[in-house]
Amino acid sequence: MKVKSTRKSDLYWKSYDIDGNEWFSAQISIMDFSSVKTTDEKKSQYLQKLLKGAVRLNSEFLSKWNGFDVKTTLQFDKNWGLGSSSTLTYLVAQWADVNPLLLHFNISNGSGYDVACAGSDDPITYKLDGDDISYTPIEYAPPFSDKLFFVFTNKKQSSDEAIKYYLKNAKQKKAMVKKLTAITESIISCTTITKFISLITEHESVVAEHMSLEPIKATTFSDFNGGIKSLGAWGGDFILAATPEGEEYAKAYFSGKGYDVVVPFGEMIYSEANALATK
Repeated sequence: MKVKSTRKSDLYWKSYDIDGNEWFSAQISIMDFSSVKTTDEKKSQYLQKLLKGAVRLNSEFLSKWNGFDVKTTLQFDKNWGLGSSSTLTYLVAQWADVNPLLLHFNISNGSGYDVACAGSDDPITYKLDGDDISYTPIEYAPPFSDKLFFVFTNKKQSSDEAIKYYLKNAKQKKAMVKKLTAITESIISCTTITKFISLITEHESVVAEHMSLEPIKATTFSDFNGGIKSLGAWGGDFILAATPEGEEYAKAYFSGKGYDVVVPFGEMIYSEANALATK
């Protein structure tokens, strides 16, 4: 995100996709945050809510009534999701000089995990216990990473809707959290693909039981040789596929099912080498 102060009285926002094409624009009044004009009213309303939340945390933010030109550029297909909203929250928080998680909780019901990830160059473990939040950077480079793949499910799930479903339907939340925490700790220390597949299968089973949902492997990929874990909101965005068969099998399998976006772990996960390669 690039921000430039101008002599204009409004905020002019333009968003570009990975190919440099403009996919959203808005002109927003800094005086009352009303939308002067926009290409997408729903997205403009979210942006207005984000800016208002930032001002509530820092009254000096945008207080000089000068204008701004703001440009955002995606580094992946805009249909993928991949935490683009939480990354935007983090970037606006940096601009407004406010705590990103406080801004998140001002405008959303989510756990805040994605926002914490947006501000970290390392993998993290994240814990939300009532009002207490803690997250810790960890090292995670499994020796079987060449057997792990991120697969786009050809649809983007609304995180807000998924959160509403969770809040309404989750049963015995404390028991679920205890089980999932233990599984997560085992995943971090796991050294074999066979054990990893067993652990993510168990993780899916626990969530399914407590949410009255069926794991996506059972509904869509029952003949896949390996394990599949839903990511983010269940039912959309990406899944993590783990198979002892490797990349050729994974790409052929999912392509045969109509899922052509299969990204190897090493290409998807942030690293300094990957970051330098994209500059």
